[in-house]
Amino acid sequence: MAAGACIALACGPSGASRFACSVGRRITHRITHHIAHITYCIARRAGFRNSTTLARRIALLALVFCAAASLVRPADAAQGAVAPVAPGSVFVIPVAGAIGPATADFIVRGLSRAADDHAQLAILQLDTPGGLDTSMRQIIKAILASPVPVATYIAPGGARAASAGTYITYASHIAAMAPGTNLGAASPVQLGIGGQEAPKPGQAPAMPGEKPASGASAASESAASGALALDSQSTELRKQLHDAEAYIRGLAQLRGRNVEWAERAVREAVSLSAHDALDQKVVDIIARDIPDLMKQVDGRTYETSAGAKRLSTAHAPVVTLQPDWRSRFLAVITDPNVALILLMIGMYGLFFEFSNPGFVLPGVAGAISLLLGLFALQLLPVNYVGLSLIFLGLAFLIAEAFLPTFGTLGFGGIIAFVIGALMLIDTDLPGYGIPLPMIAAVVVFSVLFIFGVSGMVLRARQRPVVTGAEAIIGSVGVVLDDGLVAVSETDARSESSRDSLLHGEPERVGWARVHGERWRVSSTAPLAAGNAVRVIGRRGLTLTVVPAGDIPQQQSSRMGPG
Repeated sequence: MAAGACIALACGPSGASRFACSVGRRITHRITHHIAHITYCIARRAGFRNSTTLARRIALLALVFCAAASLVRPADAAQGAVAPVAPGSVFVIPVAGAIGPATADFIVRGLSRAADDHAQLAILQLDTPGGLDTSMRQIIKAILASPVPVATYIAPGGARAASAGTYITYASHIAAMAPGTNLGAASPVQLGIGGQEAPKPGQAPAMPGEKPASGASAASESAASGALALDSQSTELRKQLHDAEAYIRGLAQLRGRNVEWAERAVREAVSLSAHDALDQKVVDIIARDIPDLMKQVDGRTYETSAGAKRLSTAHAPVVTLQPDWRSRFLAVITDPNVALILLMIGMYGLFFEFSNPGFVLPGVAGAISLLLGLFALQLLPVNYVGLSLIFLGLAFLIAEAFLPTFGTLGFGGIIAFVIGALMLIDTDLPGYGIPLPMIAAVVVFSVLFIFGVSGMVLRARQRPVVTGAEAIIGSVGVVLDDGLVAVSETDARSESSRDSLLHGEPERVGWARVHGERWRVSSTAPLAAGNAVRVIGRRGLTLTVVPAGDIPQQQSSRMGPG
C-alpha cells in the first residue's frame, strides 16, 4: 500500500487521485461486507426470520451511500484538478441571481481559495436584485477579512447590484461597473405578511404619529387609528432602516466612498447608473470587461487585512471559479419551492410507511426528504407560524382519510396549508417567495393523494376477512372418519355440551377437514363421513358446525367465503 502511494505521488496529482479512488473503492467494499455481516448477526439474535434479506437490503443501502460518497470529490480537489493555479493569478467569482445561503457559501469558499492560492486579486462579477440580510453580512465579513483585495464588478451590461448588492459593492476594496449597469435601492424590505410597503424612491417611510399629507378629517382619523395599530410594524421598520443606514455608512467611511448617497440609497431607495455612480464617487472604475478592469487597477495599492497589497494585474492569468456540486446542491434545496416540496414528500413518505410497515422505501425517502427540507428551512428566513400551519394542514388532510368528518378536516387542512405556505418565507425579496400556482399545485396533489389513500382504505375494509379466527366462520368443510359421535352426559366436559344435553339435543363430536386443515368439530345434528358442513362458531380448538344446507344463502354469504 505504501509503495503504491509513493508511485501515485510520483506520477503527479492525477496519479494520486486515481490511487485514492482505488483505495476508496476497496474500503467501500470492505465496509459494505462488514455492515452486511453485522446486520445479519444482529437480526439472527433478534429472532428475525428473514435476516438474510434484511441484511442484504441494509448492505445495499450502505453500498449505494458509500458509492455515491466515493464518487463525490471535495470541492477544492475538484477545482484544483482542473489546472494548477499560478501564484499571482486573478480569481473571478461570477454571481448571478438573488443572494442566498448557496451564494454566500460559494463566495466565501472562493475568497478562501484565492487566499490559499496566493492570488493577487479576486473579482466578484455581480448581477443581483438583492438577497437575504444574513447571507449578505456573511459575504461582507469574508470581504473585510480577506487578505486578497476584492473587486466587485457589476457586469455585464444590463446587470444591476440592487439592495444587498449595493452593500457588497461598498464593502469591496474596488468598486467597478460596466457601462449600462446600475446600483442602489438599498432599503430593507419589510418582513412578514401584512407589513408596510418599502418606501418609494424619494419618499421616506411613514412613522407612527405622522399626520397624512392630505385628505378629509375622517381620513385623518382613519390614518391615525391605522398608525396606532401599525405602531409595532413601524417601530420594527424604523429599527431596520437605522441599522441598515449605519451599516452602509460605516462601509462607505471605510472605503472612502460617498456617504451621503449611501444613506439616501437606504432611506429613499434611490439608484444610480454607472456614469452617475462614477461622478458621485460611489464607484471607482467603469470597465468594459474584466481585462479592461485588470489594466485599470494595475499598479494600484490597496489596504487589506494582511496589509497593503500592490497589484500587478495587467498580464496576470485569470482563473474563473464555477459552482461545484456542493454549491449547486445547496442552491437547489434552499429554493423555497423545493423546500416546501421536500417537506410534503417527507410527511407523506413517513405517513405511508407507518400505515404500511415493511415497505421501507417510503420511509427512507420520507425521512431523507424531511431532513433536507428542515435543513433548507433553517438557512432561510422562515416564519415558524407558517411552518406550523403547514404541518397542521398536512395532519388534517391525513386525518381526513381515517375519520368520518365528511370533508371538514380536509377543508380545514387545505386552508391551513395555503395560509402557512403564504406565510412560510418571511421576506418579500425577489426569488424567495412561494408563488400561488406552486401552492395550488401542492394542494391539488395533496388532495388527490388523500383521496387515493382513502379509496384504498375503503376498498380494504370492504374485502372479506382472509386470516384469523373470523376467516374460518362460514367456511365449508367435509366430515372425516366415521362421522360425528354423540357425547354422553358422563363424557360431557364442556359447558356447551352440558347445555345441549339439558335441552335434549345431544352434541356430537368428530373431525372434519376445513380450509385444508384437520379440525375437531361438534354439532347437534347427526352427520356421517363425507357430509358437507358449514362452520358457524368456534370454541377454542373446536368448531361448531351444521349441515351445509341448513343456512340460507344470504346468511352464508355474509359469514365469509365458502
